[in-house]
Amino acid sequence: MKLPRQVLLFFVSFTMLFSGWAQDKPNIVFILSDDAGYADFGFHGSKEFKTPELDKFAKNAVRFSQAYVSAAVCGPSRAGLLTGKYQQKFGFEENNVPGLMSKNGLTGDDMGLPLDQKTIADYLKEQGYKTALFGKWHQGNADRFHPTKRGFDEFYGFRGGARSYMPYGADNELKRSEDRLERGFEGFQEHKGYLTEELADEAIAFMERNQKNPFFVYLAFNAVHTPMEAKEEDLEKVKGLTGKRKTLAAMTIAMDRACGKVLDRIKALGLDKNTLIVFTNDNGGPSDANESSNLPLSGTKANHLEGGIRVPFLMSWPGKLKPNTVYENPISTLDLLPTFVTAAGGNINVIDGLDGVDLLPYLQGKKQGKPHETLYWKKEARGAIRHNDWKLVRFPDRPAELYNIKEDISETNDLAFKYPQKVRELYQMLFDWELTLERPLWQLERRFEGLAAKRMDAYRKH
Repeated sequence: MKLPRQVLLFFVSFTMLFSGWAQDKPNIVFILSDDAGYADFGFHGSKEFKTPELDKFAKNAVRFSQAYVSAAVCGPSRAGLLTGKYQQKFGFEENNVPGLMSKNGLTGDDMGLPLDQKTIADYLKEQGYKTALFGKWHQGNADRFHPTKRGFDEFYGFRGGARSYMPYGADNELKRSEDRLERGFEGFQEHKGYLTEELADEAIAFMERNQKNPFFVYLAFNAVHTPMEAKEEDLEKVKGLTGKRKTLAAMTIAMDRACGKVLDRIKALGLDKNTLIVFTNDNGGPSDANESSNLPLSGTKANHLEGGIRVPFLMSWPGKLKPNTVYENPISTLDLLPTFVTAAGGNINVIDGLDGVDLLPYLQGKKQGKPHETLYWKKEARGAIRHNDWKLVRFPDRPAELYNIKEDISETNDLAFKYPQKVRELYQMLFDWELTLERPLWQLERRFEGLAAKRMDAYRKH
């Protein structure tokens, strides 16, 4: 039986339309480094650290000069970027630390991204994407929080917040179960090489398998988080540095090389013209732990000075974004979800509670003004607010400090006594925002909280 010509044309047109719909959706590659210093990249002016691959990428990307994370430590920062919401709104205010008991009795394994929160991967799957996470999860060790249950089709990495770059075995003892390398769900097997390189190779293999479909790759390096472990061949490339900073530079070389390998493969597969790529970092560098540098910013990981919350940020999408440009207005990693979902063809207007915004109209000149006039940070009694160029930092044990970030990026000139009315105004805005938040799902014992204060004091003395 022959089908009428009109019916055949309809099916052909429908097939072509559907095929075009799938192919027109951009692939999305999100690369996240861990605990890197703001100043420790060539594209940020470093003369000590070599990052030729990321420098090359920066020349083909938009560089954001005022990009912020929503928290100054790993776990909450990732909870924010994965959901597009201030993580305090659903109680993920503090780091989920393995092996520790919180004040309300939760153990480390029970501290995770609440199950009623949808992730970037969840929304992109709804748009027909293949999704994968390679590397660090840090959103809960218990099985119910597992990446494959949070929107990711594939997972190769570890559930915790830090682990060795070398394989665990007789010469490198595994001490925490969440550090085990895992493929999929409970496919535990250690790698054979240097982990930074292994993660890049796995991401490449996923892209090769899925190049005919739109895909989302979340490549979450644990580099350059402690432990300080580098390849000997990379250490030999570092001249003029010693101690931890030398090791950090070598670890950065490996991470940069891994990024370059992924970016080169995207081009070799012919996917570069239709791939949206973002590179950023999860929080400020912990200058005490790995000797990273956040200059010219004050502060460090775990505090709310600029060095704890402002991060390097690059975004590329050929034909959609102008390369080798700088975007000067403040943005947040909360903006990743709405930007990615919109690029994928989704409707962010139906997502309740988003705090991030779609950055594309601002970058393409279709929308004027700033993506954010106000940004907030909070961890227990400590907090901060940036409203336009003014920033208030609240401490639990001393008077708040006020800075004009546009004129004083290093936060060296406290204007609180000069502008008391501005202090009151920002205090009230911060307080009003805090009234909208949930109580923290867990709070660590005070002895663990003291580390952040020590880091801030040490950095100021330095």
